[in-house]
Amino acid sequence: MIHSIKHSSATLPTSDLIRQRLVITQNPRFLSLPSLSKSVITTKKPLCISSIQRLGFSELSKSRKPIIQCKAAESDEPNSSVIDDQQTKSAAAQKMKISIYFATWWALNVVFNIYNKKVLNAFPFPWLTSTLSLAAGSAIMLISWVFRIAEAPKTDLEFWKTLVPVALAHTIGHVAATVSMSKVAVSFTHIIKSAEPAFSVLVSRFLLGETFPMPVYLSLVPIIGGCGLAALTELNFNMIGFMGAMISNLAFVFRNIFSKRGMKGKSVSGMNYYACLSILSLVILTPFAIAVEGPQMWAIGWENAIAQIGPNFVWWVAAQSVFYHLYNQVSYMSLDEISPLTFSIGNTMKRISVIVSSIIIFRTPVQPVNALGAAIAILGTFLYSQSKQ
Repeated sequence: MIHSIKHSSATLPTSDLIRQRLVITQNPRFLSLPSLSKSVITTKKPLCISSIQRLGFSELSKSRKPIIQCKAAESDEPNSSVIDDQQTKSAAAQKMKISIYFATWWALNVVFNIYNKKVLNAFPFPWLTSTLSLAAGSAIMLISWVFRIAEAPKTDLEFWKTLVPVALAHTIGHVAATVSMSKVAVSFTHIIKSAEPAFSVLVSRFLLGETFPMPVYLSLVPIIGGCGLAALTELNFNMIGFMGAMISNLAFVFRNIFSKRGMKGKSVSGMNYYACLSILSLVILTPFAIAVEGPQMWAIGWENAIAQIGPNFVWWVAAQSVFYHLYNQVSYMSLDEISPLTFSIGNTMKRISVIVSSIIIFRTPVQPVNALGAAIAILGTFLYSQSKQ
């Protein structure tokens, strides 16, 4: 800060002062300092000098840098561009994670359906096949909990009570779908199962009293019409296979309803929830499977399958059992990361991949009208998921 400025001319001789004034007059580029005799300089505010040009020394300022430079202080807060970059990277990572979930889910489901159909063609015992699928999943999760590969869920008696109706509906839907695939083509079963949204709306409307917007009801028209057209034009139509797929739709609708009601306020991950569901479903299904088919029929059928296929049949049974659990586990894990709407769209795309792959692998004959009915039904399912948004 500058407090005062004083003239120092008294210290020079008079002749020197006169000579100095003559030099300044002859060199106009040097400007004299303004007179400060009448100026008042206070110290209330700091005096900032950014350059000496304002004092009249323009020539010196050209050859020298400013004596005092003023710069803005850098902020300690993080730059907004850095935050934006972090958010962009986080969103990209989340999208990549969901894409991996979907791709794994679809691939595992396709593999399961292929091996499941192979097993049922050689070993037509859907009750035992369904039991083995649940047993494999239960064993995998119990081993994971024992060796702490996965964290065991913290459950109580109330949790298992609320899980009973969910497991009962899950068991019925699982067995009914397996019975259907043992009688008809995999593609036909999944075309009929694409009508599940229609069952969901009808049950929710007439049993639970829920109402839906008009676009939801309109989306049911192509679903029902497409499934009906596909059923009428199916070359290898079987009533047991058709009814099995329909019962599976109804059972899975009740499973979803019971699951939503019973799991409110429960802190169990999707993976562990499905593991508990598999264990309880296995307990429910095992006595019914023994009563309906029985060990004697299983032994005869097993010998015939081994004689027909060979040792590879054992690997088929193991593959369909393990892949059934894995694809369901991944689907429940994906529910923790995405919205129900996204999950519904993913489920629709899953059915398309299963239908197309099964037609190619098993060389299922498909008429153009049958394919049109399947396309209309799947389109209706997509419209249903969009209208519920």
